[in-house]
Formats: sequence, C-alpha cells, structure tokens
Amino acid sequence: MALGMYGLDQIAHDLVLEFRDTDALNQVHKMRTTAVYGLERFWGEHLRLNGHDSRLWKNTWEQLAEILAESGIKLPNDDVSSGRTDVIQGMATKLWDSNHFPKEQRQVALAVLIQLCDCMIWWRQRYKPVRNANLEDTDNA
Repeated sequence: MALGMYGLDQIAHDLVLEFRDTDALNQVHKMRTTAVYGLERFWGEHLRLNGHDSRLWKNTWEQLAEILAESGIKLPNDDVSSGRTDVIQGMATKLWDSNHFPKEQRQVALAVLIQLCDCMIWWRQRYKPVRNANLEDTDNA
C-alpha cells in the first residue's frame, strides 16, 4: 500500500460546494468531532439524520471509500438504505471486526477521514457568508 496524492482538498471542496446553500454544512464541525471517536460513529451518523444532513455524511463516507480504494483499502460500505436492522448490524460488524477490516487499515482510514474533515472545515469557512460588520456594530451599541 502506497500513500499518494488523493486530492483530499479538492474532494472536500466539492462536497462543501454541493451543500453550500443548505444547513447541512452546520454539521461539518460535528463530523470532524465524531471522526476522532472512530469510523463506526462517523458512519452511523447518516442513519439518524434526514435530507441534506444525511446526504452530506453519506456522500463523505462514499468519497472516503473511493479514496481508500485507490490505495487498496476496502472500506466497508454496504447499502443500508433498506433500514433493516440485520443489514445495519452487518455493516457495523464489518467496521469493528478485524477479520473484515484489519486494524492497520482502520487506522489509515481514520487518519484520512480526519484530514478530509479538516479540509471540509476549511472550505466551509471560505464559503460561509460574511456577517455584515455594520449590523454587528449596531448589535453591540
């Protein structure tokens, strides 16, 4: 497995741009926070959300899977859209089970995910609307 240029910044940019006009980007800092707790928690977040928020998290996971595939790491990414508990449990088990997803690969995946989230935060800050300085002065008067 060789580490190469995976275009994390460009992928993060494209994800942020796609959701720029939605409230989903308010979740970006939460995504970064969740990532340090492990892949399982990050992956599971899209299941509890709806709409744009869910799609942003799911799309980020799918981008991560594509990035890792380039280095020979097969990130578990089962289709759980059926909502069936056994399918969701199967996916979660793959993430925790070292036979399905070796510890070394999990560590690489987590490091890449954290970096991807950091890039997304940076782009989120670039596309975040600038607050009107005159309004802030009025608020502080």
